[in-house]
Amino acid sequence: MRLLRNLFALIGVASLIAVGVVILAFEPYVNKARSLDEVALGVYVDMARTILETGDPMEAMVHQRRAVEGRSVAEIEQHLEDVAAELGLHSLGTLRIGQEVLAGTGHDFPLLNIYLFCDPVLAADLMGLNPSMAAFLPCRVILYQDQRDGLWVMTPNLDLVIHGGRPLPLALQERAFGLQETLREMVDRAAGIGI
Repeated sequence: MRLLRNLFALIGVASLIAVGVVILAFEPYVNKARSLDEVALGVYVDMARTILETGDPMEAMVHQRRAVEGRSVAEIEQHLEDVAAELGLHSLGTLRIGQEVLAGTGHDFPLLNIYLFCDPVLAADLMGLNPSMAAFLPCRVILYQDQRDGLWVMTPNLDLVIHGGRPLPLALQERAFGLQETLREMVDRAAGIGI
């Protein structure tokens, strides 16, 4: 009986030591996590769920829609320009990657166009907060053709920029969220979703 009591006491002490080590190891991270945006954990959980479902981290980092059947490239481009103008984004041009690959290699490449848009004042404000934000500028909308000739429209998911770290100042957060909503609306409308 005494041996059993001593064994339980030893297990108890070992458990307390293990809990103490875990607390000491993770305590700095817990405090840092408290300084993050209040929805940051949800953003990371959603991203992890998408990665686990698809096995592809890129799927968690984009908002994309398949264009409705019969919608042409010209129609998609016109919708992108119209919505950008309507919602106040400046068009900075188009990178026609598919054409560049064909010109440079002589090999056909599926359609891949990258449309560049910008809200210069918001871009300046975000960079004033953190120059690393420049990596997300200018805003991009991508049109590509899949292996079955389907057209897809996508834009980066800005959830990490908006909510993934320490909270942005509220007014800047609202403007950045508005930009994300604008980009998603551009994608949806260009693809013919919800029209």
